[in-house]
Amino acid sequence: MHRTSVAVEGAKNDQGGGDRVFLATAQMALADDPTSSLRPVPRGGEASIQPVTLDQSGAIAQPEQSTEQQEAKQRNGLLSSLRPLFRTNKVAKEGRAQKRLREKGAVCGDLDIQGEAVGRVTGRLRGCVVENAVRVRSVSGVGLSQKAVMDCTTASALKSWMESAAKPAMAKKGGGLRTVRVAAHYACRTRNNEKGAKLSEHGKGRAIDISAFKLADGTEVSVLTGWNAQRFSDAMRRMHKGACGPFGTVLGPNANRFHKDHFHFDTARYRSGSFCR
Repeated sequence: MHRTSVAVEGAKNDQGGGDRVFLATAQMALADDPTSSLRPVPRGGEASIQPVTLDQSGAIAQPEQSTEQQEAKQRNGLLSSLRPLFRTNKVAKEGRAQKRLREKGAVCGDLDIQGEAVGRVTGRLRGCVVENAVRVRSVSGVGLSQKAVMDCTTASALKSWMESAAKPAMAKKGGGLRTVRVAAHYACRTRNNEKGAKLSEHGKGRAIDISAFKLADGTEVSVLTGWNAQRFSDAMRRMHKGACGPFGTVLGPNANRFHKDHFHFDTARYRSGSFCR
């Protein structure tokens, strides 16, 4: 052990007139380095060994629960879900009411597609037939400016596009997308209304034309003006591109003169894949 001395000087002696110095020493001990490791040592006695079983994937298999444990888990909802325990009666009641309303208006077996069943629709031209048609008023919470007649395949494609492209593209614009303006849906006519042309997909309930988008703050942007507008051009192109896949045919302002002011979407399928222009 090492020791260190420290000297301390005193004060002046008032009586003798001279100076006296008082010396005191303080010793500070410094600890030596440990001579052995301070790591924990094993306790005495026999160790408890738990057998471990591996399943086919190599993971440790979970031990089987007793009948009492399984019954206790079923009785205690806290082990399976915390949500019901923290819902107020008011919130739960409102949730049930909303679900009933959605179920009442759901079509195509999808709560996110709201409308009404129409049944078989026919027209004056040969081939203008829609089996099990529906009249859709909203998709994924986005309203349609007019109820649109289509088949369920097209309604499902519209939902896919709405959720993957339209809503995300407009999410940061004016509070988000609220309504789309439907320029055309079911109509028994030829392509582009040209005489002698093939029957349009609109006549089969497989198409919808969208000409504008209305945002939560009331702003409405049309395909005609928004396609090249600085604020909306990227969103417009994102929505156009995002329709390729859910729909078989996607036409926009760059396709031809007939589609300068709207998007045409239909669910016709081609061997080469989606046709997008």
